[in-house]
Amino acid sequence: MTSARKRRRGLVALAAAVTATGATAGVMLLTGPGKDASAGKPKGPPTTTEITRTDLVQSKTADGRLDYAQRRAVKSPVEGTITKAAESGKTVALGQRLYERDARPVTLLYGSTPMFRTMKVGARGPDVLQLERNLRDLGFGAGLYVDARFDEATKAAVKQWQKSLDVTSNGEVGQGDVVFQRGPVRVVSADAALADSIGPDKTVLTVASTKPVVRAPLDEADRALAANGTKVEIALPSGGTRHGKVSGVAAPEDSESAEGGAGGSDGSPGSDIDVEITLDGGDKLKQEDRQGTLSVKFVSESRKNVLTVPVEAVVALREGGYGLELVQGSKTRMVAVETGLTADGRIEVSGTGLAEGMKVGAAEQ
Repeated sequence: MTSARKRRRGLVALAAAVTATGATAGVMLLTGPGKDASAGKPKGPPTTTEITRTDLVQSKTADGRLDYAQRRAVKSPVEGTITKAAESGKTVALGQRLYERDARPVTLLYGSTPMFRTMKVGARGPDVLQLERNLRDLGFGAGLYVDARFDEATKAAVKQWQKSLDVTSNGEVGQGDVVFQRGPVRVVSADAALADSIGPDKTVLTVASTKPVVRAPLDEADRALAANGTKVEIALPSGGTRHGKVSGVAAPEDSESAEGGAGGSDGSPGSDIDVEITLDGGDKLKQEDRQGTLSVKFVSESRKNVLTVPVEAVVALREGGYGLELVQGSKTRMVAVETGLTADGRIEVSGTGLAEGMKVGAAEQ
């Protein structure tokens, strides 16, 4: 066996160490520029392969599931009894009931400031401002001036709203009467059942935004793939493909199983992080895609339209660096190359005179 073939065989075992940074430039030719490497040899390499031009993608695939973004627990700031439980899977919008406590509806309103006090005449603050915006948007309080002050006009609007809910219209909004969220929510789970006692320390329901996301588990060793903005390709049960980007990470113990998804945070042992992925191009999915397992491919690095050869075709040169054994008719010659990304058994190569379709020697199978 020639020395070139021995070194080629040795390089196959070292392929995993060839990274995207590639070999250093300026590697000398094994036999000198243009010199015939086959002089005195009875024959050329035992097998040959062609240099091809293609895209290389370094990736890792994991099973994913559909979920919804921004999960959060909803608790009751006051004690009471559940007289109508939340409905899992239901979407709740402005002015609609989340659940009932003591035969009184707890209503969803929009806003970023949580409900932290009873609002009544004389109160001032951002919570009053967002309450008045909600009253206006719900059609109560004709001519109500929206500001941060709870005045008699605000009280009158609140009474109108309370009458529409068929509750005592005292013109005050108690801490446990409403829940402020930033927009419509999806009820992920009803954590308190009918007749359960509730209070500040008990979760009544878990909600999330109505925006679907994909969650997939990764090992801690692959945390680099979980960086925000990492590109992801998602193979859907229906046969289609969607693209997305990593938008967040959570510890698996903090995440819960999604509707129709695997049990637990990810359903597989050994994962350390749970990755949230936002879909590109809108959030609409077919019903079958909402319930099946999704194949999630994290793209860590890619090269477009590059020259590649099988990893086993690359030879470690005696002078350092790497080379290819070009086959031209009955003759062969060694040329130095720079190596780049390795993926799926192929490696990116570049060098003077290299072109698509050239034949190069390869290791014996």
